[in-house]
Amino acid sequence: MSPCNSTKKGGLTKLSKAVIEGVIVNYHTDPKTQHPKEYIIQFSGVKSASDAARLIGRKVAWSVGKRTVRGKIVALHGKNGSVRARFRKGLPGLIGTRVEVIG
Repeated sequence: MSPCNSTKKGGLTKLSKAVIEGVIVNYHTDPKTQHPKEYIIQFSGVKSASDAARLIGRKVAWSVGKRTVRGKIVALHGKNGSVRARFRKGLPGLIGTRVEVIG
């Protein structure tokens, strides 16, 4: 079973309450600036912008051992289901690591 199953209810798809895991793909960058607290995240099972739009406003967490850094999904990034998340502190250069939706 995939961690992010879509179920149909009343003709609309909605994300299940299971743990949704994603991978940090890159930093959010402008042409001249890199934002150290904002990251682009791709969640497994989320393949379109309409599915990703349902995640905006939810909290995410990156954790290793006892250390946990929390953030919030603030916007979409493109049309392939990626989102932009803003963390309280910058993560220590861990592109490719896993995060999960916690709320």
